[in-house]
Amino acid sequence: MNTSINAWIIGMKYYLPCMILGFLLSYLGIAYYKPIFVVGIIVLVLSIFILFFFRDFPRTISAKEDEIVSPADGTVVEVKEIEKKEYYEGKCIRVSIFMSVFNAHVNRFPYDGVIQNIIYKKGQFMNAMKSQSSEYNESNSIFIETEKGNITLRQIAGKIARRIVCPVKKGDSLKKGQKFGMIKFGSRVELYLPLNTEIYVREKKKVYAGLTIIGRFK
Repeated sequence: MNTSINAWIIGMKYYLPCMILGFLLSYLGIAYYKPIFVVGIIVLVLSIFILFFFRDFPRTISAKEDEIVSPADGTVVEVKEIEKKEYYEGKCIRVSIFMSVFNAHVNRFPYDGVIQNIIYKKGQFMNAMKSQSSEYNESNSIFIETEKGNITLRQIAGKIARRIVCPVKKGDSLKKGQKFGMIKFGSRVELYLPLNTEIYVREKKKVYAGLTIIGRFK
């Protein structure tokens, strides 16, 4: 599947009206009432910040065949071996990535595979830095079958982020590093990997979607 996700377009309804309003207020401030000019500049700065959040620049995927790439930009907050969960059959390794409002929020596929199922769950909006957010927050779980084993990829909404974008569907086949969705304004992304996966990252490491190698299949 060739996904048509473009964060610039997704975010247009947020930053474009703000940008237009900022220019309008700045013009009115210069032409008629100078104090309005300051307000216009503030609104323009805000629109630039929002535009920065929705940045979506091309990335070259150079990972080797057996390597798993990061699905998100952010900071690794947990690498943990866990027991059987509803998100994975049997023991597995969970790698959790926190995405702040300063990170690019486009999500990318970690490995070549076919989507077997997608389960959306309503929930709370706890701080995505907290491990409890994995269980209680709004989430979207994507179950992926690869030639090396099964992977589960979860998009988890945070305290500010309440909009999970995921246009892909069951049966879609995606390539490593291919864009599949995003979460707006701060969130968490988790990878559930086979127990014998060799993990390269540790907690507090900065990672980048499609570029950072999370680990490799043995």
